Amino acid sequence: MPKHKLIAYTDGACSGNPGPGGWGVLLQALSDDKVVKERELSEGAELTTNNKMELMAAIAALEILDRSSEITIFTDSKYVMNGIQTWLSAWKINNWKTSSKKPVKNGDLWKRLDALCQQHEVDWKWVKGHAGNIGNERVDELARRAMEPYKKNNLS
Repeated sequence: MPKHKLIAYTDGACSGNPGPGGWGVLLQALSDDKVVKERELSEGAELTTNNKMELMAAIAALEILDRSSEITIFTDSKYVMNGIQTWLSAWKINNWKTSSKKPVKNGDLWKRLDALCQQHEVDWKWVKGHAGNIGNERVDELARRAMEPYKKNNLS
């Protein structure tokens, strides 16, 4: 059975770091390399960091999938890209400790993301933020919109 093919654009936002934040996902289902269906996801948090929101967007993009899929995830986060492509394998070997023997920041989220990546064929792509990429601009707007109610509560 052919795998379900998808594209996901992910982004996180934070007002202050830490501060109120949000994440956004644009999920696109493909058929014959054409987008046939789209779904937007977003959520906000009262007190968080930008890196947590970037990770939560990627996690949400994979957690929503109900079957093993081929998915290309576009992120503007160098933190997510470096973590997935460079740091993750060493963290796992070193029992989730950094090279300086400290616990990995956001280790719980990295573990979730790692487990989800084992269930799918994930191709990670970095895209420059705020550079006119339509998918990236949409998820930036979703993340910022999701953050707004929490900004009002915090007066940030």
